[in-house]
Amino acid sequence: MNAEAVNPASPGSVTSEHVTSTGPRRKARPRLDLRRLGRAALLGTTARDRLPDAIGHVVDAHRAHHPDADLEILRCAYVLAESSHRGQMRKSGEPYITHPLAVTLILAELGAETTTLTASLLHDTVEDTDVTLEQVGEEFGEEVRYLVDGVTKLEKVDYGAAAEPETFRKMLVATGNDVRVMSIKLADRLHNMRTLGVMRPEKQERIAKVTRDVLIPLAERLGVQALKTELEDLVFAILHPDEYAHTRELIVRNAARADDPLAEVADEARKVLREADITAEVLIRPRHFVSVHRVSRKRGPLRGADFGRLLVLVNEDADCYGVLGELHTCMTPVVSEFKDFIAVPKFNLYQSLHTAVAGGDGQVVEVLIRTHQMHKVAEAGVVALGNPYAAPPEEQSASDGERVDPTRPGWLSRLLDWQRAAPDPDTFWSTLREDLAQDREITVFRPDGGTLGLPEGATCVDAAYAQYGEDAHACIGARVNGRLATLSTVLKDGDTVQLLMGQDAASEPSREWLEHAHTPAARIAIQRWLAAHPAPDGATAPDTAARPPAQDAAPSPAPDAPAPGRPGAAQVLADRAGATVRLAGCCTPVPPDEVTGFPVRGGAVTVHRVGCAVVARMKGAGRAEVGVRWGEGAECRVTLVAESFVRPHLLADLTEAMALEGAEIVSATVEPPERQQVRHTYTVQLPDAAHLPALMRAMRDVAGVYDVSRAQRQAPGV
Repeated sequence: MNAEAVNPASPGSVTSEHVTSTGPRRKARPRLDLRRLGRAALLGTTARDRLPDAIGHVVDAHRAHHPDADLEILRCAYVLAESSHRGQMRKSGEPYITHPLAVTLILAELGAETTTLTASLLHDTVEDTDVTLEQVGEEFGEEVRYLVDGVTKLEKVDYGAAAEPETFRKMLVATGNDVRVMSIKLADRLHNMRTLGVMRPEKQERIAKVTRDVLIPLAERLGVQALKTELEDLVFAILHPDEYAHTRELIVRNAARADDPLAEVADEARKVLREADITAEVLIRPRHFVSVHRVSRKRGPLRGADFGRLLVLVNEDADCYGVLGELHTCMTPVVSEFKDFIAVPKFNLYQSLHTAVAGGDGQVVEVLIRTHQMHKVAEAGVVALGNPYAAPPEEQSASDGERVDPTRPGWLSRLLDWQRAAPDPDTFWSTLREDLAQDREITVFRPDGGTLGLPEGATCVDAAYAQYGEDAHACIGARVNGRLATLSTVLKDGDTVQLLMGQDAASEPSREWLEHAHTPAARIAIQRWLAAHPAPDGATAPDTAARPPAQDAAPSPAPDAPAPGRPGAAQVLADRAGATVRLAGCCTPVPPDEVTGFPVRGGAVTVHRVGCAVVARMKGAGRAEVGVRWGEGAECRVTLVAESFVRPHLLADLTEAMALEGAEIVSATVEPPERQQVRHTYTVQLPDAAHLPALMRAMRDVAGVYDVSRAQRQAPGV
């Protein structure tokens, strides 16, 4: 039985008086605004004890999106759900039927089609009542049966502590065939989070953490922003009550202000678009709690324009660019804030133009420009796309049909691939959370013209396993954009990757590949091989992640000698006698960075900066640390990344400033300018590591340079 459902000693009953026919109603019910209701609930101004006449609201909301929908199946589903749950009560004291009704209302407001709503009404019947899947299939069809089965939890009696991860594994596999399964789960979790206050604090925290780590990233990837933002706020309120209370106070205080810079800029934008004869709707879109909190941490004290953004809705794609042109012509644009997600949509189907304009008082107002259809998809994501099995309209091209088909997005295909290889529920559960934390996607090209979809931050190691599976154990190197690169090289969107494979059938991966593997598929494959082939004491493993292929590589230095021109073993002392010390390329540690070490195969110790992401991952995997410290030598080599605006003589001024600080430039890469911005990567040799902060300050002081940072990964070829 669902944790929310209890059977009282004296069962009550919930009648089906709210069921309505498909005929005309005596009085039309007002549409419910999901965002407004969620926001009001958080601010505490609206009681949510129950949803009045909820089935009527479901019908009205459904008709608003699907006026020709057959409502008879909804009526039948409601009757079965109400009779099955009769006598069950939620922990809040409400009749249990209010929960499936509320979940269905959420989906109806987002525009879900009838089959989804039918399954939503029945989603707890198999789990909590005597209704069987066979009965659901016989009365409502195989699609509804599949959706209900997909969201039904596995019993703790059968699975014990593995019940929750295995339930999510089952649900994700079902989502791979029909994304409507996850739509129902997200709406179900949203309503449970809204009413979580009746639970014990420790249970609230546990549910909130799972929501944060798994459900919110899934809502983001499926593009269901309306659910994602409210889930974020509800989790924020539970896990960070003090910050939430402070943010709430900021929002309430701003709402009480007499002046509103957003309203002034909105009026000006309406005037500009009216004079340009562009039909557009200009709305003020308040930021949700987490967004306000993030902005306050980034910008410090907030001004009125920081509490919201303008949303401009138009009818056609071309009108979006027309609006952009008029706003940039008649108002003061902030060029660095422009992003075009129409020409290049996000991986979750999101499309909009993002820009910003400066108001008369100097406040910067962010502006989102999109069509009404883009807005529908931005809010509801896959829910707005309807039945994935329905035939596309005749006027829709095949390519369009492929683009909007949500059933197998690249990230979901990868997730389904690696979950099959996860050896146990704990590995699956922890790896799932790690995978979902990677919320941006890149596309790289193979020499044959094919593509690989990878998460942002992926390396050549990840590309090898994505393309070849476990055959990637034989990979010996790569060429990125035609240039020889190490397997640890981080790939960028649009790179062309040629993977170089060895001919030896006995080729094996290096344990150090785990430090550069970003995807679960790569890590699990490497871990499985290493577990099946334990290295004998004193044996060394091939380190193809740390060097190019043998035919292109320079001779390697002796094990105890420092690498030429960079800090080596002589400068780092390890608390392990005779150990060879290597500096990790992922975080490029230099004195006086706080560092730690980890043993790798062959008796070596790899040194990382304490804040490196790899350190957290290795600690989480139970890897033992080795104490390390800097020796007497202070000379260091470090890679710096400078980001700047394009201007004449910038490169000469920047290199001169570096030379004046005593930095010897070993190598430099300047990427092609993009949107009047350019990225420089310099590997420099410093006579004293203490000079590094002064060098970075001098580089930032060069006109046009707006950021200088340490490279997080070793540059190719360094």
